[in-house]
Amino acid sequence: MPEKENEEKRAKHKVEVCGYPLSIFFIVINEFCERFSYYGMKAVLVLYFKYFLKWDDDLATSIYHTFVALCYLTPVLGAIVADSWLGKFKTIIYLSIVYTIGQLVISVSSISDITGTNSDGTPNDVTVHVILSMLGLSLIALGTGGIKPCVAAFGGDQFQDHQEKQRSAFFSIFYLSINAGSLLSTIITPTLRATECGSSHQQCYPLAFGVPAALMLVALIVFIAGSGMYDKPAPQGNIILQVCKCIGFALKNRFKHRSSEYPEREHWMDWASEKYDKLLIGQVKMVLKVLFLYIPLPMFWALFDQQGSRWTLQATTMDGNFGAITIQPDQMQTVNPILILVMVPVMDNVVYPIIKKCHLNFTPLRRMTVGMFLAALAFIAAALLQIQIDKTMPTFPSSSESQVKFLNLRDSPVSVKVNDMEAFQTKPFEATADFLTYDTGNISVALNMDIPQTFALRKGQRQTFLITPNFQKSYMINDLNSKPDQGKNEIRFVNGLATKVTVSKGDFLEVMEPAGVSNYTLVSQGKSTFTITSERMNCTYSKDFGFGSSYTFLISSKSSSCQETIVAVEDIEPNSVHMAWLIPQYFILTTGEVVFSVTGLEFSYSQAPSNMKSVLQAGWLFTVAVGNIIVLIVAEAGAVSEQWAEYVLFACLLMLVCVIFAIMGYFYIYVDPVEIEAKLLSGEDDEKDKNKEKDGWHMDSIELNNDEKKTKI
Repeated sequence: MPEKENEEKRAKHKVEVCGYPLSIFFIVINEFCERFSYYGMKAVLVLYFKYFLKWDDDLATSIYHTFVALCYLTPVLGAIVADSWLGKFKTIIYLSIVYTIGQLVISVSSISDITGTNSDGTPNDVTVHVILSMLGLSLIALGTGGIKPCVAAFGGDQFQDHQEKQRSAFFSIFYLSINAGSLLSTIITPTLRATECGSSHQQCYPLAFGVPAALMLVALIVFIAGSGMYDKPAPQGNIILQVCKCIGFALKNRFKHRSSEYPEREHWMDWASEKYDKLLIGQVKMVLKVLFLYIPLPMFWALFDQQGSRWTLQATTMDGNFGAITIQPDQMQTVNPILILVMVPVMDNVVYPIIKKCHLNFTPLRRMTVGMFLAALAFIAAALLQIQIDKTMPTFPSSSESQVKFLNLRDSPVSVKVNDMEAFQTKPFEATADFLTYDTGNISVALNMDIPQTFALRKGQRQTFLITPNFQKSYMINDLNSKPDQGKNEIRFVNGLATKVTVSKGDFLEVMEPAGVSNYTLVSQGKSTFTITSERMNCTYSKDFGFGSSYTFLISSKSSSCQETIVAVEDIEPNSVHMAWLIPQYFILTTGEVVFSVTGLEFSYSQAPSNMKSVLQAGWLFTVAVGNIIVLIVAEAGAVSEQWAEYVLFACLLMLVCVIFAIMGYFYIYVDPVEIEAKLLSGEDDEKDKNKEKDGWHMDSIELNNDEKKTKI
């Protein structure tokens, strides 16, 4: 009777559109908004750590991968809670609330004004922002990970047995919504981040985090709105717990009977036969065979997930000018989902059929090995690119050195003799071509063979020596000692006139005495125009800026035209390696992902019983978490000082793992789970077929479910 009443209740609430339950549209919209929220927040996260919280690259990378690892550890918890206690519907609701709160908390944490009182966009008490950020990320990790195993399965529950075709189409639409949310958010949120907001005109992290928070709130509201239309199956126990209990009992029983007086059993899982039936034990054996192959897989994810950390930081040192548009460093991550949409059909419809026509036995495990190799190759490409970037980076002084540039404010050449070195000439209103390095605590400077003056140097610092019209009033000013952050440009002005000069641009206003120097100000990439006002001139000066440069603009008296009067002295050259050079490594890595990830899931599901898919999904997600923990360990160890060398290290580690996995795959014997289960159910002997060819058993007999093809999880 209860079952009949439940069927009648389901039929009563069942509303269909074009043969599909209306409820699934709420689920698809919910998934799109949730994935937009997650990937949008994640896209700008490492730059938030670096530029807002002022963490160094290693700490920013470590915390980023700790967060990602937590996101892939919590799905097991969500699956257990849903299947054993609350059910999928309530689990999604409760954890989505936690998720939304987490997004709101991290949005609030990025508002500098909650601790900052000077309106410069910099928080006064960073500790408060760090605590709020960590709290928000913890709640997000619990929420996104907890609902991850529930939403797709809950969507599948909305279909009746006769709607297999519609269910298959739903999963395709569902995973399309995942990739759509990922792609759009990775384009939009970096653009929002780059927007200047507030009185300080700093990058707008509150907006970049606030929009994903709003989308998560929309996701929650939409999901609740469809509540009355959902089929809500009651919890029926979690297979992961059953598997763990079965394995635990087998180990415990084996330990109790470790004495030689007890006869050996064919497999250690057979020690569970006193409590569990042969079917479950046989199923667990098949799962363990696949999970054993998972052991080397974390190394692949260790490289793959660095797209959002190391590769994003690499992009901050490059030129993002693509002509009509400017690409932000964190927007380069969009290359991955775009290439996925292209490469999946290309591999399935072009590459694999060609390989098959060539009569090459390209088995799933061999595909995965190739995917690993490609990921390693992508990091070799990243290392080569990093070497080229490093060549364009300025060489700053070590802690025992000082660097000095000489800038002549006079309208005539000046001879400069430093210490006992040979004298050199500085042209009128020009600077020396580059910084000169000294390892002494001070320098003795003689101008035009005049009486030498002694000036103190700052160790580990860059300085500019201003040669004023009155030699006795020449002095040193401090320069930048690192590339400007966030791809911005830092500039300042030096007054080479005999009268006061005012320089203005928007909120920037500086009044300089003769031979005076303005403070540094930040300007974005593109054209900037400044208004120059003095007793003898009132004009505008314009210049196109790139990314990450520093200039000292000398206002001279050599012309009445602003463009000719102002001399641009380049202290730090702009980023010159174009971001387009990142595309080859993204292409290689994405190809590796398609070959590795899609094939890996297909292989796993083809080699294990259908009721054990959740166990394999948990194992697969666990390998992602472990991979991120590997990155965390390497980054925190700080054993590799050069970034290109770290890329090579990861590539070599994956190549080693690739060889190990190839050997494991060679000795793996493919099975047909349906056949084995049938034998177990009929009481037949569960002996391995010794005639099966190692890593060569023809896979045509195994139906691979295309619904499981996905790369974004």
